[in-house]
Amino acid sequence: MNPVTGWTGETACALQAALRLSNESFAEHLGIGVRTVAAWHQKPTLRPKSEMQQLLDTAFEQASAAVKERFAALVGNPAPPAQDAKATDAEHRLSADPNISAALDWLDKHTGQPAGTARRDVASRLASLDVRALKDRAARRSRVNQRQVADALRQYYPDRPDGFGYYTARHVGPDAVTSILTRPEWLDLDCPLIVGHDSLTLSGAAEQDLTLDEQAAERAAQRLAETLALGTRLVDMPLYRLTGIDVSHDTIGGSLGISRFIRYALTMDLLEGELVDTLAAGQLPQPGSSPLRDRHLPDVSAVLDVSKRLCAGGTLALCAIARPADPFRGPADYVLLVQERSAHVVNAARQLAVIPKGFHQPLTDYRADARIGATLRREMEEELFGRDDIDNTVSHQRVADPMHPSRLSEPMRWLMARRDRLRIECTGFGLNLVSGNFEFPALIVVDDEEFWTRYGGIIEANWESSTLRQYSTLDRPLLTELISDVAWSNEGLFALLQGLRRLGQIGGDRVDLPTIEWEIS
Repeated sequence: MNPVTGWTGETACALQAALRLSNESFAEHLGIGVRTVAAWHQKPTLRPKSEMQQLLDTAFEQASAAVKERFAALVGNPAPPAQDAKATDAEHRLSADPNISAALDWLDKHTGQPAGTARRDVASRLASLDVRALKDRAARRSRVNQRQVADALRQYYPDRPDGFGYYTARHVGPDAVTSILTRPEWLDLDCPLIVGHDSLTLSGAAEQDLTLDEQAAERAAQRLAETLALGTRLVDMPLYRLTGIDVSHDTIGGSLGISRFIRYALTMDLLEGELVDTLAAGQLPQPGSSPLRDRHLPDVSAVLDVSKRLCAGGTLALCAIARPADPFRGPADYVLLVQERSAHVVNAARQLAVIPKGFHQPLTDYRADARIGATLRREMEEELFGRDDIDNTVSHQRVADPMHPSRLSEPMRWLMARRDRLRIECTGFGLNLVSGNFEFPALIVVDDEEFWTRYGGIIEANWESSTLRQYSTLDRPLLTELISDVAWSNEGLFALLQGLRRLGQIGGDRVDLPTIEWEIS
């Protein structure tokens, strides 16, 4: 690998060989799709984008001395001295990644500091970071479960306006308690995500200015240093922000503005880490002792006043695909897909979630893409059907219409030709008190058994997932255990519960689901 020009497909494959990993294992090691690794083998002169360069840099930096020696022998270059590797890597990332540069510029602007201040601060922090200590912290964070998070936030926000409460579900197991603030009118929407029902609109409202105090600026700079050290993907993409809510049965409406992912990642998204670190230390977050939460989401009125804060979020769907009867598996059913999120994602890392799951953001048509259904269809293509070209963390978007019928994957093209066999509905709405995000849980149902017969074997989660699990809608005991698993993200559990409720109404003989009744407490 040339430290000036960076990685190529050939040198990436050399690193894979030095690590002695298969395509699948190397992809998992980097947190990327197997298709990307295969592309490096097919195109040795291919120069991966800056995000991939960072992941390869990190993998090389963290490799053993023996691996670095094998890599040097394969590429014909001596390995860099161990004591200089981190400094070289830090300089490369800070100077070469346009997304990090955008974040540094944003930080300078919103702290009122001279240009270049944030870059020097982040470089200094990165040089002193201990990656092993960060991984130890990640292990401590992983021990904080969904129920602990939900209970802590209920105590932090004890007061709720009339009609609002936390989403709780009763079933045969322990009550499923979440951090989702909602109301009865926002649940069981049964809203088809088509024109006339899916009616979020782009308002063009200007985003409020923001000035970071010293403490908020330090947390943001530390977040950037840790992002670089751990190889977490961070892309400065446009992001919808909710500015008005108008949700009722059969219709989802409201207004949206535009923000940037960098602003979210360096402000609202930091609240989760602050909360989980407090819980991991055996303490409870209290008003006055949680600086970021006190600043951005001090009370429930601030949570509900979405027009005066950054309220980002998205949609996630319980995916149910009809399967024919099988002599080994049993009667005809639906297969449900559940993911464990990768450690490389910014949101809900290492937690269980339904799939697909994505931030609500535009591709190229900002007004048409404002509909929730547009994000769900895109996420199906990206997270289930392998469309890397619409993953804006991997490549820039230069296509005029990325979701044009001529560009769809074969499975999606098949579904679009049989729309009467595809049901996509929004099942609810809520505001997640973890980071103040808006959540639109949904249900995707494929009613034609032929789809699973044709395409079940090629459905494959992308880099955002570390594992993909399947559950049968006839396996009531296992689904009951799944609901009770404390590894869920709060929004993932919300989507699972609302999706199972709706599927129980429409699934017929293919389902034998736990009985779920919600309450707002």
